[in-house]
Amino acid sequence: MGRENIFKPTIRNEILHHHSNDNGVRIVTFATLKNLVVRNTMFPHRNVRKYTRTSPDGKTHNQIDHILIDRRRHSSILDVRSFRGADCDTDHYVVVAKLKERLAVGKQAAQNFDWEIFNLRKLNELGVKEKYQIEIRNRFSALENLIRNENVNRAWEIIKENIKTSAKESLALHEWKQHKPWFDKECVDFLDHRKQATMQHIQDPSQSSVDNLNNVRRNAGRHFRNKKKAYLKAKIEELETNSKVNNVTDLYRGINDFKKGYQPRTVIVKDEKGELVADPKVLWQGGGTIFPSF
Repeated sequence: MGRENIFKPTIRNEILHHHSNDNGVRIVTFATLKNLVVRNTMFPHRNVRKYTRTSPDGKTHNQIDHILIDRRRHSSILDVRSFRGADCDTDHYVVVAKLKERLAVGKQAAQNFDWEIFNLRKLNELGVKEKYQIEIRNRFSALENLIRNENVNRAWEIIKENIKTSAKESLALHEWKQHKPWFDKECVDFLDHRKQATMQHIQDPSQSSVDNLNNVRRNAGRHFRNKKKAYLKAKIEELETNSKVNNVTDLYRGINDFKKGYQPRTVIVKDEKGELVADPKVLWQGGGTIFPSF
């Protein structure tokens, strides 16, 4: 996109290029028809912060990646700039927007929400299952006389706390996985090596650094693909084994993992203190503490 006066209501003045090409005209036309604005062309930055792609020769720079938002909500984006140092293994740079938005959570729903998910798969282990049953039996046998003298609401609170305490001691909480199982320490080393080569190329865009970066990218990509293929092969063999022995539970759990793919945790946001806050939709659908059965 260029700096033509007719486009200024949509893109303003902080654009890198002087003249629009065919694709630039298309995106401005689309934004105008949909009542959108191109937000990353509205903030004053140095040209090096406006580049979103560098050609293989290392000399030609373009601003061809943009962030569009509804015109009514354009003030929610406080700043947009590109980051050259982010390792994305591509000739495009990461375009980052700084947002400010109000999120409302119902007070009653927020009070009732408890973000604790227990590792229920441990109940498949005989020793853990017996330990959990013993914990539950001991705690409730000690509460039989106490609960009779309490009202219904107080009795439920006592029962709930005992279930949670028993589950914490026997099952522990579910741990969120940060990486895929095949992404091990060796993969992290390849990733660090690629980051170093990328930073070296940014600081010294010579032909030798370009060749070195390309070699590192190829080696890292090859290693990641081989690791993932080996992991998928092992998972498929596991599914075949479960199918032969009629282990239906693990079979369908594995199939669902394949079908589900990547699921971003978009239902969780953090407040200004860094604490987890639940999406109101999840709360309204009945979210809360997941208790194991006994």
